[in-house]
Amino acid sequence: MGRAFEYRKARKFARWDKMSKTFTRIGREIAMSVKAGGPEPESNTRLRAAIQNAKAANMPKDRVEAAIKKASNKDEKAYEEVIYEGYAPHGIAVLVETATDNPTRTVANVRHIFSKYGGSMGTSGSVGFLFERKATFRLDPGDRPADELELELIDAGAEDVQVEDGEWTLTAAFTDYGQVQKSLENLGIQIISSELAYIPTMTKSLDESQAEECIRLMDMLEEDDDVQNVYCTLA
Repeated sequence: MGRAFEYRKARKFARWDKMSKTFTRIGREIAMSVKAGGPEPESNTRLRAAIQNAKAANMPKDRVEAAIKKASNKDEKAYEEVIYEGYAPHGIAVLVETATDNPTRTVANVRHIFSKYGGSMGTSGSVGFLFERKATFRLDPGDRPADELELELIDAGAEDVQVEDGEWTLTAAFTDYGQVQKSLENLGIQIISSELAYIPTMTKSLDESQAEECIRLMDMLEEDDDVQNVYCTLA
């Protein structure tokens, strides 16, 4: 998956250190999952994934249950998923994934951040073609031999498998997300967390000072309460 994926993963887990924001974002993902597929994890693939991610972030169980209960209320306002596109400094393409109950507020905030930190917000489709949506899973291999595990993951639908510091990351087709999740569960392979991520199909290298300008913009986007994830083509 390359350095761009590793950058995005590193930024995501750095952000997870900010617990209150993390729990809010996971809570929104739980809410959207319940609204889309119901409150039962057994029959709702997306909700199971959200709960796994909550566990990975050490989100308290009672907070997870409260988020599910709240979203199950028919009168509870639903969040809207909106993708914004643009460029960071030096031609780095950026996708901003948001969950919002007020798109007017969100688009204004995102546009302001792009402008303030040397980027420019684009129109829908302006950079989206530079990314491919993939299902990604972080796995705990347990005591399985590496060769055996890799074959099992390929059989489960993996397009790519990466191992770093004992942690396995599986990438699969976006449309195979539910199938792969179920296969991993049936194999007894522990899923630490999972997501549907936008992976760049091409990346661009910058020098250190230029890269810092881009990272600053993306950090500020991730600080916005409505932003769920930020993806980029920085190598």
